[in-house]
Formats: sequence, C-alpha cells, structure tokens
Amino acid sequence: GMDRLNYHHLFYFWMVAKEGTIAAASKELHVAQPTISAQLRALEDTIGRKLFVRVGRRLVLTDTGRTAYRYAEGIFSLGEELMGVLESGRSGSPDRINVGITDGLPKLVAYRLLEPISTLDKPIRLICHEAPATQLLTRLAMHELDLVLSDSPAGPEVSVQAFNHLLGKCRVVIMGTKGLATAHRRRAFPGSLDGAPFLLPARNTTLRGGLERWFDSENIHPRFVAEIEDSALLKVFGQAGSGLFAVHDIVEQEVLRQYGVRVLGHVPSIEERFFGISIEKKPKHRGVAAIVDATRQRLSP
Repeated sequence: GMDRLNYHHLFYFWMVAKEGTIAAASKELHVAQPTISAQLRALEDTIGRKLFVRVGRRLVLTDTGRTAYRYAEGIFSLGEELMGVLESGRSGSPDRINVGITDGLPKLVAYRLLEPISTLDKPIRLICHEAPATQLLTRLAMHELDLVLSDSPAGPEVSVQAFNHLLGKCRVVIMGTKGLATAHRRRAFPGSLDGAPFLLPARNTTLRGGLERWFDSENIHPRFVAEIEDSALLKVFGQAGSGLFAVHDIVEQEVLRQYGVRVLGHVPSIEERFFGISIEKKPKHRGVAAIVDATRQRLSP
C-alpha cells in the first residue's frame, strides 16, 4: 500500500505552493533550498505523482498538486486553529465573519441573505467587503473571506474549488413613482413600458441580462435614461422619478416602504438566483452555516 504520509514533507510542499518558489519558501522557513527540494521529491515519490511542473522560474501545481494543496491547506489551517484554541482556552468558533458581496448584488437582497447571522446565540461580528466577483473569489481562495454572496454561481474560471450554495430564488417586479406608474399603466402591462423612461442596472448583473431578454421577447422599447451600477443609487433615482426600475420581489415590501414607489407589474419570466460561495461543501464556520441553512428555507418559493 501507500507509505505513511510524512507531514513534515507536506508542510514544506504547502509552503512552496503558497510562496510560489522554493527560494521564497526557503526564506520564509529558514531552511536551505536543497533541503526543501529533497523533501518535495520525497513527497512526490511517496505519492507516486508529480506535484509541480516548472513554467519558467515558477513552479505551477499539477492537478494532483492542487488536490494535495487543498488538503494541506485544511490540515495546517486546522493546526493553527487548534493552537489558537489551546492558547485561549475557548472552543474554536470564530467570533467574526468576513463576507464578500459582489457589486452587482442589490444591497437590500444582501441584507436579507445576511440576516440569519443576527439570530445566532453567540453574537458574531459581520465584516462586509464589496468588489467585483473575480476579486472576491480570489480572496475566498486565500481564506481572507469566509463567504461570497453573488447573483451568479462561481464558474470554471475560478482557480480554486468553490462550492455554490443556492440561497434562494425570486422573480422581478417593475416599480416607479406614483406619477410614472399612473402614466404607464394606461395600456396593459408590459406593453405600457414602450417608450417609458427606464433605469438599467449594471452590465455585470444577471438582472440586466434578464431584463434585456425580456424586453426583446415582448418587443418592448423603453427609453433608457441611465445605467447605474450601485443598486441603492438606482433606487434613489427611481424615487426621484427619473425612470421606472426593476426590483427583486423578495425585497418588494422594503422598497415600497423605503422609497415610496408603486408597482407597475410583475415579470414572471425572469428568475433570479442568489448564491453563497464557500470553500467547503459543508461549511464549518457557524456564521456561514447559519446563512446557508436558514436562507434556503426562507427564500424558496
């Protein structure tokens, strides 16, 4: 059978993979480069497969290397957590959660998805980071974030294995001020949107794609007044009567209350889905687990 795994060798491998070169790992570990090279070869012999290929001066992980790295990451970060717990004498549940929110995800939706954290027995501090999805997924891979909230799942372009947890689905509703709603209710919805001033969400959102396909299929041509990336700013323009706008129906009541607008109609053909993206299939972090477990039940139609 396979030889017993030497964790010392695995630790050196992990450091090289993290640092990118043997030289960098050698500096970090205060161990001579030939020693590290020898330990890596020993580990490859034990496993019977190559862990790295050379590309120029860099070492790049093979598929086997990536798998080994994922496990090594789990093993050694757990080791660090263990030391932390032993030093502080507490159980290992972290008292903070770092969440990345993709810039296309509406603020009210993000709030709803994060709500389960506030109901935990032991309080937890929530730290939110907003950025483009690719940036957030990189930070998730580096374990700087515990969870990423997004309106689309992480695809194959992500270098690290990530798990997409479907947190909920919803439909879309078209809203506007009382004046605009009255003016464009004349004919039957959605035909009444033809020529109506409309505020578009950013191109990088799934909502934008859904709206454009819907306008095409219904042969509706609204007048696009503005394209606004920030969902809260878009609603402020909507509140001021600059144009009609689309909202996810799970936050319909909040938007009506907060912005004093009216509903023109619902769009049954657009289904929006929201995802929590994590490194683990079954998240161990209690904050992440709370979000993944609770929201799914609450948002499912």
